[in-house]
Amino acid sequence: MGLIDSHAHLTFPELRDRLDEILTRCDAAGIDRIITLGINLDDASSAVQFARLHPDRIHAAGAFHPHEAEKVTDDLLTAMAELWDDPCVVALGEMGLDYYHEFAAQNTQRSVFARQLELAALRSKPLIIHCREAFADTIPMLVEHGFEGRPVVFHCFTGSTTEALSLEEHGWRISFTGVVTFPKSTELQQIAKSYPYEALMIETDSPYLSPVPVRGRQPNEPAHLVHVARFLAGLRGVSYEDIVEQTAGNTRQFFDL
Repeated sequence: MGLIDSHAHLTFPELRDRLDEILTRCDAAGIDRIITLGINLDDASSAVQFARLHPDRIHAAGAFHPHEAEKVTDDLLTAMAELWDDPCVVALGEMGLDYYHEFAAQNTQRSVFARQLELAALRSKPLIIHCREAFADTIPMLVEHGFEGRPVVFHCFTGSTTEALSLEEHGWRISFTGVVTFPKSTELQQIAKSYPYEALMIETDSPYLSPVPVRGRQPNEPAHLVHVARFLAGLRGVSYEDIVEQTAGNTRQFFDL
């Protein structure tokens, strides 16, 4: 069993025309599978096409990212919901709220998020949540729409210990990127060190967030997941092989791969 990158964006311009070489480097690094996410309807449709081309290597997810909220219409939401029912789609996301960049007005973000949650609640697939400086609004919205105890992962988690514990109390997970390898990420490292082993998942968020020792190298890509895994193995005092087996098994179970 090899590693699984639970969150990447293979359809982004930095990566989409280099898929064959990216997968070749994944083979060499021991990356078995990748979940690639679309952030709008066209991007999610491309993610599904990638998954159809490589059904044993790539799985798709899609939703309207909060940055896209101002462009979302009822027709686009209906089309996205139809795409969610494609068997190549293993999760719904990333969706959520981003008050850090605020490329879309907060009230518009909340409206689009709520409408996606209404449609997602009718399906059994896991949610992948984007939440940046919007914890106080994201949690109540998920609860209001019936996601307490349902499979939800907050990807690229960089929040506080208190926030991590709150998500755990709701029955939700967090996922760790290369940010955990950064020297200044001391609180995140403490969270990762004690995070429940049976829920631990990792990702690259490619093409962003290249981990140490390739930090600054652009674009990031799924083969670099090995650096996140090695760092976590050292942090937790377990073997690299244990981290590979545990995180891959957790990811397979969560997304029903």
